[in-house]
Amino acid sequence: MIKNRVQLMGNLGKDPDVREFDGGKKMARFSVATNERFAYGDGQFKEDTQWHGVVAWGRVAEQAAEQLRKGARISLEGRLVHRTYETKDGQKRYVTEVVMNSFEVAESTVETAEAA
Repeated sequence: MIKNRVQLMGNLGKDPDVREFDGGKKMARFSVATNERFAYGDGQFKEDTQWHGVVAWGRVAEQAAEQLRKGARISLEGRLVHRTYETKDGQKRYVTEVVMNSFEVAESTVETAEAA
């Protein structure tokens, strides 16, 4: 069985943006930056920063809103999803993001529930 699973460790680019939907279900959205440093060619080093969109639902979204702030270093686990949407002016957009199931703040441990 093939399982869609992704793990990241990085820093939050901004505080989680939390929204509440009908029935009280919550969603949190934020971005995480990961950095890699590698040597190339003549022995010089280059640093590559990648930004990853992250979304959390339910109890995990509530925990993210309570515990995460811009700049926090976290380790997260989730699944990768691809989706499309149309802008107000009719342009089609493609998005790849991580749906977070659990996380830990790197400086301390944070107990989290699995996404509902």
